[in-house]
Amino acid sequence: MHSIQQYQEFVLDYLKAQHCVREPKNLYEPIHYILDLGGKRMRPVLTLMSAEIFNENYAKALSAALAVEVFHNFSLVHDDIMDDAPLRRGNVTVHEKWNINTGILSGDAMLILAYQYFEHYEPVVFRDLAKLFSKTALEVCEGQQWDVDFETRSDVTIPEYLKMIEFKTAVLVAAAMKMGAIVAQTSAENGDLIYDFGLNLGLAFQLQDDYLDAFGDPATFGKQVGGDIIENKKTYLYLKAIEFASSEERNQLLQLFSVSLEDNSSKIEEVKTLFNATGASKATQQAIQDYTLKAFATLDKMNISSDKKAMLKAFGENLMNRNV
Repeated sequence: MHSIQQYQEFVLDYLKAQHCVREPKNLYEPIHYILDLGGKRMRPVLTLMSAEIFNENYAKALSAALAVEVFHNFSLVHDDIMDDAPLRRGNVTVHEKWNINTGILSGDAMLILAYQYFEHYEPVVFRDLAKLFSKTALEVCEGQQWDVDFETRSDVTIPEYLKMIEFKTAVLVAAAMKMGAIVAQTSAENGDLIYDFGLNLGLAFQLQDDYLDAFGDPATFGKQVGGDIIENKKTYLYLKAIEFASSEERNQLLQLFSVSLEDNSSKIEEVKTLFNATGASKATQQAIQDYTLKAFATLDKMNISSDKKAMLKAFGENLMNRNV
């Protein structure tokens, strides 16, 4: 087994090795740009780690890992267009640096490139990877559509929201881990358990992302703090605030989430104050912990050594202590 930092370096080295100058430049340069912006590369790291958890050399999983990373960044390019987001990982988004049409087309190309990485595997592994990937990619699109739909709905429930983030975010984390298991050709039971581990960790990750969107440090978060509030998104924080709010607080929240302003700084601060006052902030932090512990509970059933279980647990704990 290797450290998280080593896995990140393996992914980066492999990514750099794939770089080649292709025409037209306005199609491929945005792809290189978004992939070079960095980030923790959590998902491909999980693929490599999962392969080694099940006794396969990480190198065999590099192509699958990069497929996950390219797909994830494809979804970010299109999400940023839909959200009209100015920043991604502290840098200008693709559609702002180039234009919307280029962002759409480069994103489309990334989806195709992601599939091409599965061609490096023998037929049985290729089939299982592609089948899981197709299912996951469709779920991510479904989750994104629900996210868009929720912006104009006033009756979003917490179960609906949790299903949305499961599809939009958690299933890709889960699939990344199961892909490592598929490459390692471990048992179906191990593959399902590592998927469940990733799914619950992914839910915790997204809930924390929602929390950091409101309460993160602008210097380290990388995205525009308060972006979800500006977009009037019905996040877990918002839904819990509505659930716990007094009549006056609820009316204030509904009013704040019904407007779009030129200067949103005061709106962001008012909403954050309400999130704290209603107890929504604490409830969100508790949910993050609950899903993290649920992920850890799957480790007890997994047929792997105790030191490997400890490594997966350490990764989860490290992920939940992030501030970016």
